[in-house]
Amino acid sequence: MDFTFTEEQQMIRDTAESFLTEVSTSEAIRAVMVTDTGYDTDLWTRICTDMYWQAIHIPEDFGGMGLGYVELVAMLEQMGRFLLCSPFFSTVCLGSNALIVAGTEEQKAEYLSQICEGATATLGYTGPSAGQRSGQWGAETIEATAKRDGDNFVLNGTIRYVMDGATSQILVLAARAEGTSGEEGVSLFVLPADTAGVEATWLPTMDQTRKQGEVVLTNASVPASALMGEEGQAWPQLAKIIDLATVASAAEQMGGSQQLLDLTVEYTKERVQFGRPIAGFQAIKHKAADMMTSVEVARSGVYYAACVAQEALEGGEMESELPEAASIAKSYCSDTYFKNAGNSIQMHGGVGFTWEYDPHLYFKRAKSSEHFLGNGAYHRERLAVLLLDGE
Repeated sequence: MDFTFTEEQQMIRDTAESFLTEVSTSEAIRAVMVTDTGYDTDLWTRICTDMYWQAIHIPEDFGGMGLGYVELVAMLEQMGRFLLCSPFFSTVCLGSNALIVAGTEEQKAEYLSQICEGATATLGYTGPSAGQRSGQWGAETIEATAKRDGDNFVLNGTIRYVMDGATSQILVLAARAEGTSGEEGVSLFVLPADTAGVEATWLPTMDQTRKQGEVVLTNASVPASALMGEEGQAWPQLAKIIDLATVASAAEQMGGSQQLLDLTVEYTKERVQFGRPIAGFQAIKHKAADMMTSVEVARSGVYYAACVAQEALEGGEMESELPEAASIAKSYCSDTYFKNAGNSIQMHGGVGFTWEYDPHLYFKRAKSSEHFLGNGAYHRERLAVLLLDGE
């Protein structure tokens, strides 16, 4: 497996870095993170029309660019570096992936084309108890119910921790048949957010740079055409979608870890104590070296997982490795991001957690992304189970 970027991949990465350096500055982040939407709609329009990023790995048959997961991860690394506030992750890594993996041809034609035109989308599946049962994010957290009513399905229940759930225009939601539990009876539905009986509200969180929402379903009636795949048989597809999103989240975490290293080293070169820059002190050098080593290991794990993810989307031989690769990347990147954020604040000294400096923004994103889709402990336990089952 070749881990070097092609010329095209390097160009995509460099273009993303150049663009985000311009539009996702500290001032821009602080301006939009306090708004109701959590992002600049004009910037999202630029991303969709000028850059066409939202269509990067959507198949060409549906209006996309037809590129691979490595290209997507290369962009997500830069988005994590610059804390881009946008519905990109929810739309591309959740909504689009769900449609690509589980959607019917008719659903793909309808909704993927809308996403290519700039519509926003997201995926929601976890009930209010998600993350509270020893950090669980699996099938057991699906609590919404779906019941057949003639040619329609009636959806009820509450789905929480839905990224950009209050602003997305297209919703992919998981619900289970009444009386089922675990991986049994799970179905996926795709529907417009303005469907009657669907109420989406914003949930205040510690990380202001990324909005989460709650979707309440009250006798929401959707046609049978909204069902993705077979009724009650959607968990394998949903598990794959979650793993793909897990790899994407790890890529953002790795990018954030790199930026924390960069801005911290820059600060220590300027901060003078005892007559010389603190970057010359051995203790500071050791911390910076540890941060750099962690980032490089994280990068290797993320790009290997990206290669496996591409194989999984294509139905290749490595598809069975996706859960393992995703958990390795997420567990390591979650720990690295939070540790680097803590080290950055310590190396900045007393100003590290003040509002005027950026490390606290990364610290909050590190903690929120650590728990989203499972923290390090959850994924290490999952890895242990996967390895035991594989023996």
